Amino acid sequence: MVKRIKMRTLLIGGCITLFFLVLITRIFFIQVVNSSTWQGYASELVEREQTIKASRGSITDRNGNILATDAPAYTVSVNPEMIHELGIEDVVTTKLSAILGKNESEMRALVTAKNKDGEFYKQREVRSEGYKISPELAAKVTALREELKEEYKAQNAIVMAQESKRFYPEETLASHLLGYMSYDGKAVNGLEVSYDKELTGTDGYLNYQKDAKGIKLPDSQDNYLPPQNGNNLKLTIDDTIQFYIEDAIKEAVAQYNPLSMTVIAADPNTMEILGMANWPNFNPNTYGETTDQKNFINHATQSIYEPGSTFKIVTLAGAVEEKLFDPNATFESKRINIGGFSISDNGHTYGTISYLEGVKRSSNVAFVNLGYNMLGGERLRHYIDEFGFGQKTGIDLPSESASPIKPLVYKSEIATAAYGHGLVQVTPIQQVAAISAIANGGKLMVPHLVKEIINPNDGTTEVTKPKEVRQVISKESAKLVSGYLEQVVADQQIGTGRNAYIEGYRVAGKTGTARKWVNGEYSKTKDVVSFIGFAPVNNPKIAMLVVIDQPSGTNIGGGAAAAPVFKKIVSQTLQYMGVPKDTTKTADKKAATIVQTKTPDLTGKTAKQARSQLLNAGIAYETLGKGESVIRQYPAAGEFMNPGQRIYLLTEDSSSMKVPDLTGESLRDAMEVLSLMKVGVIVKGEGYVVSQKEQVSGEQRTIQLTLQTAKAAVTGIADEDPESSDAALEEEGTAEESSKTEETGNSDGTEAPTNETDSSSGAAIDPVLP
Repeated sequence: MVKRIKMRTLLIGGCITLFFLVLITRIFFIQVVNSSTWQGYASELVEREQTIKASRGSITDRNGNILATDAPAYTVSVNPEMIHELGIEDVVTTKLSAILGKNESEMRALVTAKNKDGEFYKQREVRSEGYKISPELAAKVTALREELKEEYKAQNAIVMAQESKRFYPEETLASHLLGYMSYDGKAVNGLEVSYDKELTGTDGYLNYQKDAKGIKLPDSQDNYLPPQNGNNLKLTIDDTIQFYIEDAIKEAVAQYNPLSMTVIAADPNTMEILGMANWPNFNPNTYGETTDQKNFINHATQSIYEPGSTFKIVTLAGAVEEKLFDPNATFESKRINIGGFSISDNGHTYGTISYLEGVKRSSNVAFVNLGYNMLGGERLRHYIDEFGFGQKTGIDLPSESASPIKPLVYKSEIATAAYGHGLVQVTPIQQVAAISAIANGGKLMVPHLVKEIINPNDGTTEVTKPKEVRQVISKESAKLVSGYLEQVVADQQIGTGRNAYIEGYRVAGKTGTARKWVNGEYSKTKDVVSFIGFAPVNNPKIAMLVVIDQPSGTNIGGGAAAAPVFKKIVSQTLQYMGVPKDTTKTADKKAATIVQTKTPDLTGKTAKQARSQLLNAGIAYETLGKGESVIRQYPAAGEFMNPGQRIYLLTEDSSSMKVPDLTGESLRDAMEVLSLMKVGVIVKGEGYVVSQKEQVSGEQRTIQLTLQTAKAAVTGIADEDPESSDAALEEEGTAEESSKTEETGNSDGTEAPTNETDSSSGAAIDPVLP
């Protein structure tokens, strides 16, 4: 009996010992041999990594107004399994379809969707109507979810996930410049593509430890990498000038119903693009609704066409630079034959006229003489190349076109190229770069759209500096050409550009009417009409090209259709810029009338409402601060505004607000604005603000304003130093006794251009078959 008990004890003990040996061996393998495998598995159960999405950089105009930004969005999904269990297919289908605007049959297919095994899905996204919807629409979906929760205990039958999407608050404004982001987050067209690398940020992450319910543990060892948001772009364009351009385009389209229309405005001194627009256009927020793919074409940089007479500026510049152009020399305006082809002044015969009159009348014969007989094919081609035609300008937009210009071999090719036909093929942006070279003293510049690239993570800024390609013609030649082109506009009797004349400003320009090449021949009814120019001639602030493709009507030339568009936009822009008018020629008029506008009351309105009201009224404005509503304004409501004066809208009370550019403002207006912002002022000079410099001492900011008189701003001659003027008066006597001079011409001895008054339609040109 005892022996049996001992055997049983030994057996049990052996089994227990063996069990422990097996257990210890297993533990050894788990904790030592396979420790890394099990630790990884445990980490997956305990640790969680959450991606922190980086924001795409915003795009603003030169004044900081938002043109493209990331905005909160929501994606709607349905739970077919829950909807089926609760029997609410009809309710969800009907009400959610009404909110999202989706077809009911398509919505029913979603809420009853099954997988390949015949089981209801637990989640189906409502594409595309429910994809990345706005907060306003999301609020309506949220209300429906609450309704389902109250009636059916089914709040999660509809689910919304918060995301972000690209939002373009100005909708169609500058759409071709901006491009858009596709639904799957890819950049398409415009600056979104050109600067995709700079705009795209780097996602961050948060790694932490959690319990079985997913709640973060109190002693979690966090591993955090912050996201690096994309860089912000500040553009060279001004959204107010952009609005002027697009508003004028709409008006012209309504009048002429063209196939397309393009307008480009630039600062000729830097080639900063101030505005660029095309018609037709599109809304980047709803690009999927655009049915015609032609609406996405940026004609300003992608379309190639024969320019017609606007190209004559190249021939004229070349002839002036080579000292071949004598404005007083004469020629016979009659039909001529070059290389077996007939060329005329659009059927006119003006008889014996001067070359200056030929420029004013846009005489084809005059320019054939200049380009073919005087310059010759080799030198004409030299200036075509020097002005950048046949090459890309290098503008920071994708898919820029350039049509290489073939060698000018035959006589007819040289002759027709001299006035913008035949082998000459250009893009609008090339022409703007060329006219800017005339305006700025002969320098061909690279056009650009991005003024600054701002890194929001460290606050650093990369500024785009103007880039000169080459000196095309001398400064003296550019000045002479500018004077001749000014007379094309100023001569109200025969100048083809007379409809671009702006009272109080010196405008230089050239019309163009080019017959389109259709089915192997020049059409007799289909034209591309245009006007190119700049102003003021003595101190250019804006260069502009207006192109209208195939306007409806008969005898619609560049002078009749495009020049008035140029006039409207440029006159608005110069006043908006605060460029003073030269009133010397109208000072003796007894009935000079100044139209004054009363300032609207904008206090309490949202910034967007105020902007819309001011733009529709044609009043320039500037927003101060980043608030959503206007809290104060200057001038105050009900006050009379001077022509060109702008309204300043204060949207927040903050000492850190950016001081606006006050260039062109009177001292009184500048003082009022800075007082509104509680900023100190130091004044140097008198008249209008020409520059400003910010100084900071502790918490107090001070702005030093340098002023200049209107006369100095118009003439370009600096004001005399007050001290030197006083000294001169002491030596020479009183101001009344000092000598006076009367200027009757230009400094180079040529006769000053005259400004007469009259108007009539522009003339078209006569194309020649190459």
